[in-house]
Amino acid sequence: MAKTVLGIIGGSGVYDIKGLENARWQAVKSPWGEPSDQLLTGTLQGVDMVFLPRHGRGHIQAPSSINYRANIDALKRIGVTDVISVSACGSLKEELPPGTFLMADQFIDRTFAREKSFYGPGFVAHLPMAHPVCPRLSDALTLAAREQKISHDQGGSYICIEGPQFSTRAESELYRSWGCSVIGMTAMPEAKLAREAELPYAIVAMVTDYDCWHDDHDSVTVDAVIAVMKGNAANARKLIAAVATKLEPERTPCPLGVETMLDVAVMTAPDKRDPALMAKLDAVAGRVLKK
Repeated sequence: MAKTVLGIIGGSGVYDIKGLENARWQAVKSPWGEPSDQLLTGTLQGVDMVFLPRHGRGHIQAPSSINYRANIDALKRIGVTDVISVSACGSLKEELPPGTFLMADQFIDRTFAREKSFYGPGFVAHLPMAHPVCPRLSDALTLAAREQKISHDQGGSYICIEGPQFSTRAESELYRSWGCSVIGMTAMPEAKLAREAELPYAIVAMVTDYDCWHDDHDSVTVDAVIAVMKGNAANARKLIAAVATKLEPERTPCPLGVETMLDVAVMTAPDKRDPALMAKLDAVAGRVLKK
């Protein structure tokens, strides 16, 4: 059986988890550029874990300046087998108040200024995204949230905007009319790149506030939002510690077959593949390139 190595992408409050054994920061070089930060490796509840601060320690990267390709490549390169994203977001539904954790299972990508694929001229691949979230990971997160008595819901669409500005009210109302549940700035192209790297992916969307559609939005103070964020970070630490017990050291494959999706996704004939691009794909697509 393969060994579970769980990758967590999130903020500074997430990786400060009690009980993380043999914790150490290590730099991982990527041919796609610099990852957001070093990676924190360790073991929790017998499960190997890798933490990556999405914005870098000290929050130095804006949503659009994050090198998503280098981040996913670094996680794959260090041996991560599954990815859980922890991300702050705004709510687009009354029934998802601040403090709620949503295990979203769909995405709408409204970003436009980011590199969204590892593949391109010289090595073309088209991967399916109909079901972008691994149900095994999402179910484990939902069970862990229930056991930890964290307010949560499962299922719903996360719309990802470019930012760094928040939405106008007209945009917020538009996204609500589309049936979106939450709005954020970082899930895309992160989820797409994880799929391209054959890494099962799930997301915990932590609601910090209602988006500007809500009539009470203007009455929410900065202090109130910060208080929610602190509470969310504490619950996120509890959730990650709890989900480790749901994922055994001996790994169970994703029911979607994410680990082998490149088998039917590569279009470029072997004799037409760009050697320079192939070299950069040694971690992301190494499994199929070695065939």
